[in-house]
Amino acid sequence: MKKKFLKNVEWGILICCIILLIIGLIAIYSSTNDTEHDEFKKQILWTLVSIPITIIVIFIDYNLIAKISPIFYGIFLALLVGVLFTPEVNGAHSWFKLNETLAFQPSEFAKIFIIIFLASMIVKMQKKGKKEINKIWKLAIILLIIAVPLGLIVLQPDYGTATAFIVATVAMLFVSGINKKYIITSILLVVITVPALYMFILPEHAKARIDVFLNPNLDPRGSGYNIIQSKLAIGAGQLLGMGVLKGNQTQLGYLYPKTTDFIFSVIGEEMGFVVSSLVIVVYVFLITKAVYVSKTAKDDLGSYIAIGIVGIFFFHMIENIGMTMGLLPITGVPLPFVSYGGSSLITNFICIGLLLNISGRRQKTIFVE
Repeated sequence: MKKKFLKNVEWGILICCIILLIIGLIAIYSSTNDTEHDEFKKQILWTLVSIPITIIVIFIDYNLIAKISPIFYGIFLALLVGVLFTPEVNGAHSWFKLNETLAFQPSEFAKIFIIIFLASMIVKMQKKGKKEINKIWKLAIILLIIAVPLGLIVLQPDYGTATAFIVATVAMLFVSGINKKYIITSILLVVITVPALYMFILPEHAKARIDVFLNPNLDPRGSGYNIIQSKLAIGAGQLLGMGVLKGNQTQLGYLYPKTTDFIFSVIGEEMGFVVSSLVIVVYVFLITKAVYVSKTAKDDLGSYIAIGIVGIFFFHMIENIGMTMGLLPITGVPLPFVSYGGSSLITNFICIGLLLNISGRRQKTIFVE
C-alpha cells in the first residue's frame, strides 16, 4: 500500500517547492546582509520545522483531517477574533506576538482549515448530486462559512489574505458545478460594488494605495516610493542580474520590506531576468500539477481541497509579482516559499503536504478511458 502511495505521489510539486525555497533563501541571505542575516537564519529554522509537519500531513488521510476540520474552523474563528485586540503592527492587527522576535499570524493557518472545512461541507451538500449546490439555501450556507472569517480578516485589515480566500472559494465553487447564472450575477455585482466600495467604504490609506498604484509619481517619497524603487530594482537587473550581495536598491536599503513583499524585486535586481523568469515558470508548473491533482483525485473532497489550494497559490503568485512590477496594488501578500515568514512558510508546506496526500491516494487507472 505504501509503495503504491509513493508511486502515485506527484513529486514534481515537491521539486518545485524546493527550487523556489532555494532561490528564496539566497535572496533573503543577500537582503539581510546589513542585519547579520538574522531573518535568513530564522527562515532556515522555519524550513526545518516545516519538514516533519509536511511529512505528517502527507501520510494522514485527508478524509480524517476533513472530519476534524469543524473543530479547527471554530478554533481559528476564535483566534481571528482575538487577534483584533492585539497591538497594531504595520497598520494591521494580524499577529499574536509570542516574544520579541516571534509572532504568529492566524489568518495564514486559517486558510488551510477553512478550505478543508468548506470542501467537506460542499461534499455533504452534494450527496444527492452535484446540482444540489445550486439550491439557494445550500449556497447561502457555503457563502456564510467563508463570509465570517473573511469579515474578521477584513477588520484586521488584511485585504490581500481576504482576496486569497475569495479566489480559493470561487475556484472551489466553479469545480463543484455551480450554475453559470450565479457566476454571471457575481461578476455583475463586482462591477457595480467595486466603485461603491472605493467611494464610500475603503479607508483613506487603502484609497491612497490604489491612487498611487495607478500613478506612483503622485507620492514619490511616500506611498509611491516602494513601487518606484521596486521597478528600478527589477529594471537594473537586466538579463543576468547585478550579482548576489551587489544590488544597489537591495544593499543600500531602498527596497522595503525587501525580505517579504518585495523579495521578487531582490531576485530581479541581483539574479536578473533569467532567474526571475525561472521563478514564474516554476510557479506555473506547480499550479498546473496541482490542477492535475484536483482532476485526478479519488473523490470530490480531495478535488475541492486541491483546487482551493490552487486558488491560494495562484493569487499569491499573481498579486506579489504583479505588485512588485507596478501592475497590481500593494497588498502585503507574500510570495509562497520565497518570501520570509514562519507562518507563511509552514502554511505553504502544509498545503503541499495536502496536495501530495491527495495525489498519493488516487487510483490513476480509473481515469484512463
